[in-house]
Amino acid sequence: MNRKTYCTLVTVILSFYGFCQDMASTEFEDESYEEAFELAYQGKHQSAKRILAQAVNDEINNDLDARFLLARTYSWSGQYDKARDEFNKITSSEKENGDFWIAAIKNELYAKTYAIALGLANKAALYIKNDEELRRLKTLALEGINQQKYGEKGWYNQEGAPVNNKTAKKHAKKNGNETTKSKKSAPIEESKTTEEAEKPKNRIGVNNAFTVFSERYEPVVFSSVTFRHQTKIGSVIPRVNYSNRSGQHGLQYDIDFYPKFLKRFYAYLNYGYSNSTIFPRQKFGGDIYVNLPNAIEFSAGGRYISTNTQDIRAITNSLGYYKGNYYFSLRSFVSPRENNLLSVSGNLLIRKYLRDAENFMGISVGLGFSPELRQFFSGGELLSETVLFVGSQRLNLQYQFTPKKSPNIYRANLGVRRQEFAFAAGTYFWAISAGLTYEVKF
Repeated sequence: MNRKTYCTLVTVILSFYGFCQDMASTEFEDESYEEAFELAYQGKHQSAKRILAQAVNDEINNDLDARFLLARTYSWSGQYDKARDEFNKITSSEKENGDFWIAAIKNELYAKTYAIALGLANKAALYIKNDEELRRLKTLALEGINQQKYGEKGWYNQEGAPVNNKTAKKHAKKNGNETTKSKKSAPIEESKTTEEAEKPKNRIGVNNAFTVFSERYEPVVFSSVTFRHQTKIGSVIPRVNYSNRSGQHGLQYDIDFYPKFLKRFYAYLNYGYSNSTIFPRQKFGGDIYVNLPNAIEFSAGGRYISTNTQDIRAITNSLGYYKGNYYFSLRSFVSPRENNLLSVSGNLLIRKYLRDAENFMGISVGLGFSPELRQFFSGGELLSETVLFVGSQRLNLQYQFTPKKSPNIYRANLGVRRQEFAFAAGTYFWAISAGLTYEVKF
């Protein structure tokens, strides 16, 4: 056998060996996927995950369908963080497959990470146009952020049967069709009931805050005890406020109500009463909120505060916007003055949601003086009738979190304010405040 013939024979043998290896690899991949799918469908998630994890970690057998099934299996098992990691890898490479986006969003809804679900829905809309299911999931994410109840069916699939992606594609190829982007090609989630996803209907919260001033004024102590009850038409929140200012003690009885009367509309109503001079005698407030397209929220309303010396009225409105994990809100207060003059104040809130709507960091900045801010004394004189019309700038930081193994809420606040003396125009003082809140759900 000459050298040229020998080299040719070796090349053919090696090529044939490589072809056989590829065929064996593909056969193993398909059999492994079929086995993993059956195990997952039977509820044997641990065994299915072991097979699928090996497949997606193998460079030769790295299969998108296997990774998709692995992500779904993590989600079915309640391992939402691991599912999120796998879905991120999938949607990063396949941006135009609606099944992948829908499954990723549902994983966040199961985890109650509504802000992340909203961000995924907005991102999916860039690649998938006019998809009703994506719009529905986006609406549910917004409702979750707004702490509204879900519809009777929620986001859970109510009908249909699991579909094996591999088998579906094989049949489609035989018939000359490709169903990779079909919504019928995605395995279904395990059925859940709305009772399992229902939140606790009651909360009790305790808040303590302390404010110190750079000059003249003595420190102010503020505390409150709040009870919150979720009814079918909205939240009812009675509250008892306590304050110690300039050596005087006082109590205020307060109640908030958030009724929801239409799909896109809800309201805020407030009434407060006190017989102490360091609180308003009575106060009324109300806003109507409407959820607009493109994750925009608008409100309009008013405030009325009755003190021992003067009645204060203000018109208020706000504009809110959700962008991914962020929420932006701009609120203004317009108070009429004598001689047809107006006092205008505003506040900008920026909030970043973390795991879900109960976990976030926030910062707010404001100009002017809001009628909702607490009053204080200058000597023995209540400044409520003049404090609305003095210069003021404020900055507040807020952090709220829930421990992983507890539904209870912890919130910390830190704020600084620069404010003009009511009796000395152009002269300012500083105030620093800090507070802690603890809420128990049941």
